Amino acid sequence: MATFELYRRSTIGMCLTETLDEMVQSGTLSPENAFQVLVQFDKSMTEALENQVKSKVGLRGHLHTYRFCDNVWTFILQDAEFKNDENWEKIGRVKIVACDSKLLSQ
Repeated sequence: MATFELYRRSTIGMCLTETLDEMVQSGTLSPENAFQVLVQFDKSMTEALENQVKSKVGLRGHLHTYRFCDNVWTFILQDAEFKNDENWEKIGRVKIVACDSKLLSQ
């Protein structure tokens, strides 16, 4: 299964990367094993979001920037609000990155 490396830039992905870097620097983990952990992280995140997340969310805000490059959409919203169930929650500035899932099967 092919995966995107998008989730590495999430908070949990950045923490994982920093921890792996520390382990490689200290000699606890080889660079090859650290890379394999990141590849497994990509696969696990893709699978978990695809199969385990069932909730839907609404959003609204002012579109500040958008871009389409290499089959990836990037949107930056200002004054964003998300709706989950009955509640709207103000978030402020949000970056949304969207990829075509059909590309994963290629």
